[in-house]
Amino acid sequence: MVRDRIVITQVNQPSPTFRLLAGLATTLLAVGVYSGYTIHQLRGLRTLQTQTIDRDRTDTLLLLRIQNGLNSLALTMRDMLDEQEPYPLTAWAPQFRRIRLDLEDALSREEKFSLADLSSNQRRYLADSFRQFWNAVDRIFDLARKGNANEANEARTQIRLSLQARQAALSTAVSRLLIQNNESEQAAAVRTQELYRGVERNVYLFLAAMLIVIVLTSLYLVQSNRKLFDRVASLSTQRGELAQQLISMQENIFRSISRDLHDDFGQILTAVGVMLQRAGRQTGDLLEIREIVQAALEKVRALSHALHPVALDEVGLESALESWLPRFEAQSGLTIAYRKSGEARELGHETTVHLYRVLQEALNNVAKHSGSKHAAVRLLFAADSVILEIEDGGVGIGEGGKRGLGLVSMRERAEMMKGTVEVVCGEAGGTLVRVTVPAAAERVNA
Repeated sequence: MVRDRIVITQVNQPSPTFRLLAGLATTLLAVGVYSGYTIHQLRGLRTLQTQTIDRDRTDTLLLLRIQNGLNSLALTMRDMLDEQEPYPLTAWAPQFRRIRLDLEDALSREEKFSLADLSSNQRRYLADSFRQFWNAVDRIFDLARKGNANEANEARTQIRLSLQARQAALSTAVSRLLIQNNESEQAAAVRTQELYRGVERNVYLFLAAMLIVIVLTSLYLVQSNRKLFDRVASLSTQRGELAQQLISMQENIFRSISRDLHDDFGQILTAVGVMLQRAGRQTGDLLEIREIVQAALEKVRALSHALHPVALDEVGLESALESWLPRFEAQSGLTIAYRKSGEARELGHETTVHLYRVLQEALNNVAKHSGSKHAAVRLLFAADSVILEIEDGGVGIGEGGKRGLGLVSMRERAEMMKGTVEVVCGEAGGTLVRVTVPAAAERVNA
């Protein structure tokens, strides 16, 4: 007896779950760090806009208001020095008060919006200059109120020599502040552009990093899936090889048991039967024993034929079918219509055995599950293939027929013959099992 060795290879593949979770955690961490850094930059940009640019623009508007007030003072002093004016100097006192109130309001507002880096000396100088200017204005109007010509001329002289110079100095100081605000605004604009460029660059870097992560993750998943599919294909191949080895072992065991039953037990029972027959001529009581032995012999022969019909090895598939089908009809109660067509030819031993086993399995299913008392067996020898069909008129496999290990065995045997097996609805509404073996594989393992 030939011993077959079945080898199953266990392939251990590390699960990609841990690596995928680690990659996800790293990605989330990178997203969190990038989001925090971007939020920090945007907050800095918002602070720069609200605390520097907007405040600087408000301060510039207030300084322009102050400068307009100083220009109004300059025009007023020019009118006061015009000797052709028929009005006395005191007539301009209300206008000076109005301009003074407006300038003081603008100065108080400007002090709230002035730049944080404005030095205390600049602020003190501006406040002192305005206080001295208004003191000088008060003195000039005090001289003008005395009413004589000498005081009026003295007041005009002070306007020309002192007050106009103070007004010019104040205008120059305010102009410097405007220039400083303009420079600060330009610097803030440059800083804003840098922040915008930084945020834009970070966005591009983040998108590039995410794209790289996605590509790497996709490649890793593709590689993992490829390994998984290769493993599944390998296991499928091993399963097919295992099934073929099991079927081969089964046939070898059946052949060995059949041979032992036929050669050993059959000969022993035959010899016992002959001896009982001779003894029966002398003793009538041995007739019953001879009948029992004869029945046992028939059962042993039937079992031997079921395990492995000797006719397959001796006369081939056609003769084996012609001898087995009548016995199966007697055992199962089925009426089987057998038809052979085409020019018969010799088939390989393995092909013969597999077709015979498929026929046995299909007819057993008909007897057990179809509910039909009639079946048809057709064996067709075509030019390019051999086709075996088993059809019944029962309930049909799609209407309550069972799909079990028998169908799996049929498919495995068809694969071993390089052929195909089809289980479809028959023309009469039952089940049709069709096995097709290509001519190229008929003599495999012959």
